Formats: sequence, structure tokens, C-alpha cells
Amino acid sequence: MKTVTFSADDFGLTEAVNEGIERAHRDGVLQAASLMVAAPAAADAIRRARANPSLRVGLHLVVIEGPAVLPPSDIPDLVDAAGQFPSDQLKLGLNYFFRPRVRRQLEAEIRAQFAAFAATGLPLDHANAHKHMHLHPTVGAMMLRIGREYGLRRIRVPAEPPSIMARCGTPVGFGDKVLYRWTGLLRRQARASGVATNDHCFGLAWSGHMTADRIRRLLPNLPDGDNEIYFHPAAWRDAVLERLMPGYEHEAELAALLEPAFAEPSGRMSRAAAASTCETEAEPKINADKQG
Repeated sequence: MKTVTFSADDFGLTEAVNEGIERAHRDGVLQAASLMVAAPAAADAIRRARANPSLRVGLHLVVIEGPAVLPPSDIPDLVDAAGQFPSDQLKLGLNYFFRPRVRRQLEAEIRAQFAAFAATGLPLDHANAHKHMHLHPTVGAMMLRIGREYGLRRIRVPAEPPSIMARCGTPVGFGDKVLYRWTGLLRRQARASGVATNDHCFGLAWSGHMTADRIRRLLPNLPDGDNEIYFHPAAWRDAVLERLMPGYEHEAELAALLEPAFAEPSGRMSRAAAASTCETEAEPKINADKQG
């Protein structure tokens, strides 16, 4: 048996993103969204979520390339003077692992983000991390431990099976295979914490380019189990999106989520989509970063 959840990241980043997510849920197949609690348009996202109670909302934990909840004076080793996390993933990863002072500040910030989500009054459906930073063992362990205190019951494991992507005509490299195996650590951490996970996740190789054509190619090849397909929809491209995610097809991703052929009344994958023919021609290389 296979199930599919269509989800969206970066809820709260901008009003263009929020509008896209609301429309994709109200008029399309989107079932869940992940909220950046300190993002500039978080208040607008919360208002929209309250107006759409069937939208399942979780925490999109930000510990890289985004705003923190705590003031810079509380976490000086994590953020700059404007309260922004840097984008250097390697340096951050080393600091989170090796520096006790940094780990203490990281724990305080993760707790503050869960507390900020709780303060919205929205049910906590799930959690994941911006740019999949919860794959870092320190971040993942803290997110699970602190999240459990706030009722966390499910996280995303960004495990995109290379064999499925190859079947859909996308080149699979050594790094993709290593990343897929690395996700097993997060899955084991979640299992030990009593937190549920998806079995498979799609949106990494085609990050920012989850168009209707690609979804048609993917659906008939989905493996058995609990599948999550995540998107970065937006109703329009604003200056923030141009700066942070150049080249992303936000509006095309929204159009895919509004595609009637992908839904049936249950919100599951439609029979028509599941029976469509998978194209296997070579996939053009996508240069955009794989984001979460």
C-alpha cells in the first residue's frame, strides 16, 4: 500500500509564499505546510493557517540561512548582529558538533522556536528543518528531544530513493546515494525517540522544480509505504525569493499543486495520475541548491 502527502516548506517566509500555500491547500492537493516561526511573514502565515484548520502545520526549524527567534545577545555564536544564521553549512556543522558553548546556544534557540510555535495555538503536526539541517546528528537529536516536550509526533526524513529517481530519468550521483544512506541515522534517532517518520521523501533532486510534468513522471513510480512530496510554492516571485532561491519555479510548483488530476476526494493520489506513463528520457541537470 502506498500513501502520498503533498507538503510545502517556508510557510511564513513571504506573503507570496503564504498566498501560494493557502491557494494550494484550499483549491488543490496540498495537505501540510512547515512554518518558519521567526520569518518576516510568519504572522500572516499563522492567520491563514487559523482560517484553514484542515491545513496540517508543523515547525520548519531554522538553524541555517534564516532568522532566529532569540536576540543576538543570547546566541552570539550562532547569528550575526541582525539575528541571522549564516549559510556556511560545513562551518555550522562543525561548530554544532564540536563546540559545547555553541551547542548550548543551539539548544536554547531550538527550544525557543518550538515555544514560539506552541504560542500560535496551532496543533503541531510535524517538524523538519530548513535545508534539512536536522540530518546533522546534533540538530536532529535536539529537535527530537525538545520537540517531544512540545508534543512532537512526526518528523520528515528526507530519504529520496536514488533508484526511483533513476527510473524517472534523473541522473543519480555518488553524493545522492551517500545522502540517502545518511538519512538512516535520523530515522534511527526518531525511532528511538518514539517519533513517527515518512518512509520516502521526494523534492530533493528536483528542488524548486516540482512541476506538473515531473509529478506525472513520479507518481506511477512511487514505492509502497508512506511517501511525502514537498514543494516551494508561491503565488508570485518577490524580491526575497529572487535573492534566496534564484531560478526556482515557485509559480510552476503552485500550478502543479492545483492540478486536478493529482487529487481525488480523499486527498490521496488519483487513479489517473497513478496510471499515467512514466517518461524516462534524460533529465536536464538542475543547478539550484537542494533546499528544505
